[in-house]
Amino acid sequence: MTGKQRAYLRGLANGLDAKYQIGKDGIDEETVKMVDLALEANELIKIKVLENALLDVRFCCEELCEATGAHPVQCIGNKFVLYRESEKNKTIRLPR
Repeated sequence: MTGKQRAYLRGLANGLDAKYQIGKDGIDEETVKMVDLALEANELIKIKVLENALLDVRFCCEELCEATGAHPVQCIGNKFVLYRESEKNKTIRLPR
């Protein structure tokens, strides 16, 4: 992913609410399934890591990217944004 594409996705993610959360249970199979389904449906999602998770935000981002095949877009504070092109519901056109 190029810097221009990442900047475009950051702009799109700016208006998104963090609909998904990682809590004290951390990242388990259910979390990976939930994120995988969300990426297929929406392509771009924002996830919040709660304080009681006791996990680093960047660690969570890397783990979920590896498990789902997503690209990290942004990591700020306790939130991060993931992108993965949908196979059936493609709605985002990335700049070249």
